Amino acid sequence: MRTFSLSLTLLATLSLAACGSGGGNAAGRPQDNAENRPAAAKNVIFFLGDGMGIATTTAARIYAAGEDGELTMDTLPESGFVKTFSNDAQVTDSAPSMSAYMTGVKMNNEVISMSTDTVAKSPTADLTSSCGAGNGKPVSTLLELAKAGNRATGVVTTTRVTHATPAATYSHVCHRDAESDIAAQLVPGGAQYNAALKDGVDVVFGGGRQFFLPKAAGGKRADGRDLVAELKAKGYGYAADKTAFSAIDPAKTRRAVGLFTSSHMSYDLDRDTGKEPSLAEMTTKAIAMLANRPDKQGMFLMVEGGRIDHALHETTAKKALQDTVAFDQAIKAAIDAMQQKDPGLKNTLIVVTADHDHTLVLNGYAKRTGKTAPGNPGVLGLAKDYVSGKNLTDADGMPYSIIGFGNGENRVAGDRNAAAALTDDAVSANDYHQEAAIRMPAGGETHGGTDVYIAAIGQGADSIHGFLENIEVFSLVKKAAGL
Repeated sequence: MRTFSLSLTLLATLSLAACGSGGGNAAGRPQDNAENRPAAAKNVIFFLGDGMGIATTTAARIYAAGEDGELTMDTLPESGFVKTFSNDAQVTDSAPSMSAYMTGVKMNNEVISMSTDTVAKSPTADLTSSCGAGNGKPVSTLLELAKAGNRATGVVTTTRVTHATPAATYSHVCHRDAESDIAAQLVPGGAQYNAALKDGVDVVFGGGRQFFLPKAAGGKRADGRDLVAELKAKGYGYAADKTAFSAIDPAKTRRAVGLFTSSHMSYDLDRDTGKEPSLAEMTTKAIAMLANRPDKQGMFLMVEGGRIDHALHETTAKKALQDTVAFDQAIKAAIDAMQQKDPGLKNTLIVVTADHDHTLVLNGYAKRTGKTAPGNPGVLGLAKDYVSGKNLTDADGMPYSIIGFGNGENRVAGDRNAAAALTDDAVSANDYHQEAAIRMPAGGETHGGTDVYIAAIGQGADSIHGFLENIEVFSLVKKAAGL
């Protein structure tokens, strides 16, 4: 026994010596020094598809490219899955889920970038905060860390810029609905300004003009402040429509705010291309303004496809799928733009994920449909038998659509054979509300609690893989970016 113990001791000593001679530490891991530390990604673009669960991305892929096609997000070389539960709920809302990505802190539903102990308290009738004294404290976001590191920053979304997801990057409130306060936190030097933003977020594009204007000017601010005028006074360029947006010259404009609608921007299916820029156009413009600025050490840009979520709440699947495709087009536009500015993405990390899923499902043993096109409803159509091609039917002998929802507003009361039979034309219409198993009020379909997809490309992307807690994503991006 003694000889065996000595042998083990000798082997351990030799092993430690060997590790030490290779530049490692006592645990055999590479030492964290300048020689073996990977280069940091000075540019980070964080894409968030709001509500874009796995079933939604699958349906969007079939809708746009067919079963054997692919979206740009499918082609990113690194991928994994993310758990989405919040501090107090199995099923999260967008506020704590995006805040988890941005801060690395689990928080309660409705809370925006605050400490775990923050209690969500509904705002006043004027949508200002009523958190109360001592109710939690702000926690730093990736965007704030980027500002501290002298990087250019931007927020792009198809929702109101004061909505939960964009707000989680730059503001701190105990309830996501306090959008008047959230807007005020964006205005440098003004009351309630978030000083952690230094001289301000450089680019802000999206909807939500109502929270920047006083009631007298058609807005919702009860304090009488005109935040648009205040931003202009601080040197921001401003665009309220596509024409003004197109006129922004990135070579001459360092900071800009675009508020293209009073509330959320239009669904991509409904968008007037002459009045509202696409998500891809906003993303490309933001990159042109933020990337390779000689006075900055890089950039941090958050891009949200926010109305995917809203269409899913409505159970209007076609709108959700088209907005997912528009989101994917923005990802492609960003990769192409950054490849021009940073060939090989040697200094750029691009991450794509979702904050939570919804209850959308693909029903039945349907035959392959191919992509949706004139004359072919595709995945939006009725489920058809993969052998005979005839409509599949339910227990009532009635046809049903491929896409359905676990809950939603369109649930037939009683036997489905008491209602008119569904047709491909009916279920593939822009405004059709897919049927649901559980009846909810109009627009009341809920989030789901399953895991979401995450993918990455560029410098540091290889750290984004496996099965992750949402709060872990913050640490991985922070480390990859050297923040």
